[in-house]
Amino acid sequence: MIRTEALARLPVRSAVPALRDALEGHGSAVLCAPPGTGKTTLVPLELAALLESGTDADADAARPGRRVVVAEPRRIAARAAARRMAWLLGEKVGERVGYTVRGERVVGRHTRVEVVTTGVLLQRLQRDQELAGVDVVVLDECHERHLDADTVAAFLWDVRAALRPELRLVAASATTDAQGWARLLGGAPVIASEDASHPVEVVWTPPARPVRPPHGMRVDPALLTHVASVVRRALAEREGDVLCFLPGVGEIARVFGQLGDTAGVEVLQVHGRAPAAVQDAVLSPGARRRVVLATSVAESSLTVPGVRVVVDSGLAREPRVDHARGLSALTTVRASQAAGRQRAGRAGREAPGTVYRCWAEAEDARLPRFPAPEIKVADLTAFALQTACWGDPEASGLALLDPPPGGAMAAARAVLRSIEAVDSSGRATERGARMARLGLHPRLARALLDAAPAVGPARAAEVVALLSEEPPREYGDDLAAVWRTARRGGDAYAARWRAEARRLGAAAAPAASARIAEPTAGPGADVRTAHTPDARATSAPDSPVDDHHAVGLVAALAFPERVARAGGGSYLMVSGTRAELGDGTGLRGAPWLAVAVADRPVGAGHARVRLGARIDEETARRAAGTLYGEGEEVRWADGDVVARRVERLGAVELTVRPLRDADAGLVRDALLDGLREEGLGLLRWSRDAEVLRQRLGFLRHHLGAPWPEVSDDALHARVDEWLEPELSRARRRADLGRIDAGQALGRLLPWASGDAARIDELAPERIEVPSGSRIRIDYADPERPVLAVKLQEMFGLQESPAVAGVPVLVHLLSPAGRPAAVTADLASFWRDGYRGVRAELRGRYPKHPWPEDPATAEPTRHTNARLRR
Repeated sequence: MIRTEALARLPVRSAVPALRDALEGHGSAVLCAPPGTGKTTLVPLELAALLESGTDADADAARPGRRVVVAEPRRIAARAAARRMAWLLGEKVGERVGYTVRGERVVGRHTRVEVVTTGVLLQRLQRDQELAGVDVVVLDECHERHLDADTVAAFLWDVRAALRPELRLVAASATTDAQGWARLLGGAPVIASEDASHPVEVVWTPPARPVRPPHGMRVDPALLTHVASVVRRALAEREGDVLCFLPGVGEIARVFGQLGDTAGVEVLQVHGRAPAAVQDAVLSPGARRRVVLATSVAESSLTVPGVRVVVDSGLAREPRVDHARGLSALTTVRASQAAGRQRAGRAGREAPGTVYRCWAEAEDARLPRFPAPEIKVADLTAFALQTACWGDPEASGLALLDPPPGGAMAAARAVLRSIEAVDSSGRATERGARMARLGLHPRLARALLDAAPAVGPARAAEVVALLSEEPPREYGDDLAAVWRTARRGGDAYAARWRAEARRLGAAAAPAASARIAEPTAGPGADVRTAHTPDARATSAPDSPVDDHHAVGLVAALAFPERVARAGGGSYLMVSGTRAELGDGTGLRGAPWLAVAVADRPVGAGHARVRLGARIDEETARRAAGTLYGEGEEVRWADGDVVARRVERLGAVELTVRPLRDADAGLVRDALLDGLREEGLGLLRWSRDAEVLRQRLGFLRHHLGAPWPEVSDDALHARVDEWLEPELSRARRRADLGRIDAGQALGRLLPWASGDAARIDELAPERIEVPSGSRIRIDYADPERPVLAVKLQEMFGLQESPAVAGVPVLVHLLSPAGRPAAVTADLASFWRDGYRGVRAELRGRYPKHPWPEDPATAEPTRHTNARLRR
């Protein structure tokens, strides 16, 4: 029997007529309904016409009606929504309301409303683009901006535009960019529902002492201790159940441990990995007061009855990827303002409530307004395969709120090409289409298909199932040991693992008839070549491939760029990233590893292996065959030319042999690298060579062309013009030191124009001063050359000397050779500055002439006694 009283209390009911009109008129609509209004449970029932009086399952089966598919971002939300709608109809799940999530399908022949995850709907669209038999699709919780949800919305809009204009689309959310979604759906009407929430008081409870900000997956334990204390405070100060938001499973477990056996309170842990029984218990009223520790899964879609208090840690987990290192994972971030509003709203779903926020009020305005769209920050390999299978490899024709970043798409397509999921034009291959249908990340799909012939489909499926959902930390970091633990485990993870392994085993069975090629050291090793099976390439249960080899091969095929070899106390991945093992690991001593999961701890220079498998070099070569290369390497290293023949897997050197007769061109390039790295000082620079370079620099600065630029960069750019043929004859560092830089530099003089002959005229190395001495000019500063000369030798000179029209800066020296004055205007100095110098120095140097009028005095390099003789 339909529960009419419960339905009547849902405020979204008033928006249903306008929603129906929008769907009839435009065909699509954006429904904005705050949490608790019934958008997830009442609207699908109304659109399927299941709430009309007098209808039941038997009567409904006898007449036509709309079939509605509701897409939820999470499995727990899909199950909860289906159960709630079935309860409202007074039925069991699987009658007129059912659900489908990965590995679980509960529907019947009378099902009219089916709740699915966005991932399931994505797979369904790839199999049947028309969605035959579906009349309305409701995309729930659009504001979360999950990548699958954005992709499904784009595909559905394509379907409606090209194949099924009668298909109705509803984008539903509590808080979202309504106008953006309306534009995306072709100007769809926006329907708003009234808010059913109650007032929520905000209590700011920052830690007493500063805590370290989150980094990677790490959260400061001091913050978690503070969150636990705030939960205890909330229990003491407020009535009702407490819902506490934490970023992940590990943080939930830590706070759970700190709360201990709180008197009279039941503490529950809710996350995507929680057992179904726990999830069901959370969504039902409790017999005693409860504290529910939850991830962001409880932000929306789920109503936890009895909650009057929310404790918000202020943290969330978002996907990130480092394309350069090939490491992708969730990372801890500050939750957005929108997430904070969603979380606080949980406290006001049924009655007035309170939210305790574990940060200062002043910090709130600095938080991001919305969470980052997953398409902007996540690994796009799976997305790129989906769009390639859809027929739009560039995703340029898809209706997306945010376009995918070009760099991330390029990296994704490179991965897809390496596993032959797409061809050179980016179109999906038959193999790629099969990968897409597996419901796995393409890397894992590749591992499943390519390992099944060697280790058997069942074992390949079991290992891939381990990699598709990271095992609990207490299982350890040795993937083979983790596999054994899961096989005998009785926890919720082991149960989910077994179900997923069964699903994947059935999908992998056809691949077991193919053969993995023999290990090869050559480039382009193909792990899928079909030939007569050998002793190790069989799917039989008694395959001689042992478990260690099987688990290592699967992991290496999934992450070939993370194949790593031991050396120097750590492991070097073929991608070039170094990784270290954790304390107490069971992987210590392995010569090779297939790294399945890695992260970078705070302040660490290297990545850390969190999950890996032992492999041998044969498996490494097999899995990472496309990264194999061999050839001559000639480079500048450790201060000299190093020439060798190298066989390598990416950054990992397999064999190295000295190269006796290296290619002259490669040697020359290495020497040039050395000159760039260590400077032109590697050449032999005599005093005359240095002076020539300075003179040329002066002429270039003041006269320009045809005088050459002689900076390091300019000389490197014109090395062919001035350093040949000496450079072509050099083979090592010592040979560079024998090259006369001055002689080589002379080749850059403007000989063709004839200006080279004027260098001594325009920038003479020395000039004659009034005493008859020839004094060297210092051109170290190209702006102003310097002439350092004894003061007495310049008597009688009225104007400062000039070179190339530029007055030199005269350093007038005392008889002891120390600067007495500096001037660029001798006439002014004789008139105004000389008297002071004369008064200071003539008593100190009485043997030298200090005439009253230096402008008319006789210049000399001698003393008074010498002058009298």
